[in-house]
Amino acid sequence: MAPDLSGQYRPTMKEMPETERPRERLQSYGPGVLSTPELLAIIMRTGSRGENVISLATRVVSHFGSLPALARASVEELAAVHGIGVAKACEIRAAIELGIRLAASVDDLKPSIQGPGDAAGLVLTEMSLLTEEELRVLVLDTKNQVLAIHKLYRGTANSAPVRAAEIFREAVRRNGTGVIAIHNHPSGDPTPSTEDVETTQRLFETGKLLGIDLLDHLIIAGGRFVSLRQKGLGFS
Repeated sequence: MAPDLSGQYRPTMKEMPETERPRERLQSYGPGVLSTPELLAIIMRTGSRGENVISLATRVVSHFGSLPALARASVEELAAVHGIGVAKACEIRAAIELGIRLAASVDDLKPSIQGPGDAAGLVLTEMSLLTEEELRVLVLDTKNQVLAIHKLYRGTANSAPVRAAEIFREAVRRNGTGVIAIHNHPSGDPTPSTEDVETTQRLFETGKLLGIDLLDHLIIAGGRFVSLRQKGLGFS
């Protein structure tokens, strides 16, 4: 055993019973039973001098305060935590990015959208973490299957410009019959603004002219979403 940063003695991974080691627990019970520090410990693989990897992972999660805050952290911010360094910081960032990409992937799945929750679920995790406002468009076919998720703009911390023609351009190119506009509020509040409602109305009218339905406009913030269609805002 060796003392950690608090001066307490912690067993090394080899000294721990197999039933308490994260890898063995994952193999036996699956990843769902592991805590966030345990999952992070598997990614980092090793601890630092005098601190086993579970203790280090627990300290990293505590340092950032929450999993979303950890997911937003840059390589530099992670590497600045004692015991992490650039190599472990890159491993953490790579694992987070893989998770984000998987959550947003539609290339093989072609998910069907039956309601606003289905659409929001494709991008909720990633867009909730953005620190700038971003606009994306889901392009749907006649069966409401997602053909593409198209990123259009990333603006300042408060706004992203919206040009109606660009919202529908990808749908025209892919022979889509409907689109769902989605943007985030970095403030953490998904409440639609007056500008959001006016933009929705403009896109709704443009869609009617082009023969491509604006099916919804979602606002994402703080792990939540608001459907302007459900609220009857801008769809008249």
